[in-house]
Amino acid sequence: MADAVSHKGRVLSTEGGTVRVEIVSESACAACHASGLCGMAESRKKIIDVPSKPGRVYEPGEEVEVCLARKTGMRAVLLSYVVPVGILLILILYLSMIGMGELAAGVLSVAGVAVYYLILYFFRDRLADGYTHFLEELPVL
Repeated sequence: MADAVSHKGRVLSTEGGTVRVEIVSESACAACHASGLCGMAESRKKIIDVPSKPGRVYEPGEEVEVCLARKTGMRAVLLSYVVPVGILLILILYLSMIGMGELAAGVLSVAGVAVYYLILYFFRDRLADGYTHFLEELPVL
């Protein structure tokens, strides 16, 4: 799927209309041939619940592809990285401009970003509604 971000996963279980899928998330270093020597490679297992397709039965151990629309992934990047950096820069520049000391401006700017993340935390359920994963069949080779 061209306009979606996808990861391969393995079905763990199914309950009602929900499929529990395990995804192994690897850093870019994991593909390096020297990753075992330098110790920088990182991989984490993530378990997510995905709504199943109507009429489709998934078996535990089955390989599936978990997809998320690219535009929702970009929205997540915007909310989690771009906006906080913007808040940090605006606050630090403004507070420095009005004559506040560097230490105080830095601490208040970081506190402003912390307040932003706290607001995101309180609205996490509302935000999560916009991020729906879906399953795609892996082609049989």
